[in-house]
Amino acid sequence: MAGLSSYPAVAVLRADNLDRATKFYTEVLGFALDAAQSGNGVAIISAGMGSQLSLYERPGMPAPANTTLAIPVPPAAFDSTVTEMRGRGVVFEEYDIPEMGLKTVNGVADTGSTKSAWFKDTEGNILNLVSM
Repeated sequence: MAGLSSYPAVAVLRADNLDRATKFYTEVLGFALDAAQSGNGVAIISAGMGSQLSLYERPGMPAPANTTLAIPVPPAAFDSTVTEMRGRGVVFEEYDIPEMGLKTVNGVADTGSTKSAWFKDTEGNILNLVSM
């Protein structure tokens, strides 16, 4: 056995309002609700390449202050993906963190080898598009 390498991993995100969060992930980001696996305060969202995320409703629980979900985007598609997400209403965050050498310009950090852009979902969770 090679540890857990044979098993899929699923990101788990909290939502103050599950219906609102599900709508964001399906209608804005374009992922699909897996209705067969969803219910009882949990929505299973199918993303690209067989990946999934699980949204659970927990009203009043504060959003984490760190990135909760990264979405790798091919470098050639990064700029057009950012543009498309902006067209769908996504607002990218601006960061200036000198100790990490991180500064965004128009919502995008460009390190030369990768580009990253962070945004929040309707529940305050921080998501990251990253060129990979």
